[in-house]
Amino acid sequence: MAKLATIYGGSGFVGRYIAQKLAADGWRVRVAVRRPNEAMHVKPYGVPGQVEPVLCNIRDDASVAAVMKGADAVINCVGTFDARGRNNFEAVQHEGAERVAKAAAAEGVANMVHISALGVDADADSQYAESKRVGEEGVLKHFPNATILRPSVIFGIEDGFFNRFAAMSRFGPIMPIFGGKTRFQPVYVEDVAMAAVMGAEGKAQGTYELGGPEVKPLSEWVGVMLDSVHRFRLVPNLPLWIGRIVGWGFDVASMATFSLFSNKILTRDQVKQLRHDNVVSQDAKSFADLGIEPVAAEAVIDSYLWRYRPNGQFDAIRDSAKNLRAH
Repeated sequence: MAKLATIYGGSGFVGRYIAQKLAADGWRVRVAVRRPNEAMHVKPYGVPGQVEPVLCNIRDDASVAAVMKGADAVINCVGTFDARGRNNFEAVQHEGAERVAKAAAAEGVANMVHISALGVDADADSQYAESKRVGEEGVLKHFPNATILRPSVIFGIEDGFFNRFAAMSRFGPIMPIFGGKTRFQPVYVEDVAMAAVMGAEGKAQGTYELGGPEVKPLSEWVGVMLDSVHRFRLVPNLPLWIGRIVGWGFDVASMATFSLFSNKILTRDQVKQLRHDNVVSQDAKSFADLGIEPVAAEAVIDSYLWRYRPNGQFDAIRDSAKNLRAH
């Protein structure tokens, strides 16, 4: 019988790519999510019945354990950028991750993979980074042989990195940013998924820091994005102290409206994270130890950022028309 994997958060940005790769390798896949009716897009990843969304709330012990029954591998992709509410950093990235590991150990699951993030070892006061750090500790407490993956900022069709800045580029000639000198090492979502599958198959063990082949400051990555969308913008790098004020304003607006305004623009916690580079440590296990050659951002982003160009998919036609000779 085909092996079974349960992916918590398997319908999200990273999880869906892991589900696709596992299905392609012949695994049966349970995609554990809070709203299975909104995760039907995962079903075509395999033959009928091979990939199924199932109801699960990572904050509930019985729910987590139920969808893990009979699983050979467990992968936790659940994460959040919400510091408030019931699904906050502590509930999801610490308690939720530990709950999955505890249930996996009790169930006798062979392999567990936990998706964390770069920067959890940094000397930062970010709530996000701290919740990731204690989440890792909780996972290893119950499942010492778990595979921990710490990716840098992840890019791909559905990403919140290049897409976010590309959307901003459509509004005027000036595009201010914060943390322009902070270095990032964007990693392709397919590469992260490949590493996760290796962990699920028992071919990787330990903690791996995952970054792409290039390291650049944020301002230069914004420049790469602007080249892709065929736009010229002035990109002033504003001081982080201004960012803290802006983030505070958006956070207050969210609290004052009881989260009717959800702050997805800039939070104070995100500004804190921008104080630290987001790159792979020199002595860390990485893609090289997995035999994976990471894909460069420039090789991929044109395939999905074209929609932010002045003429969308017709930009290429317009550019080629310039080469036509007048008869």
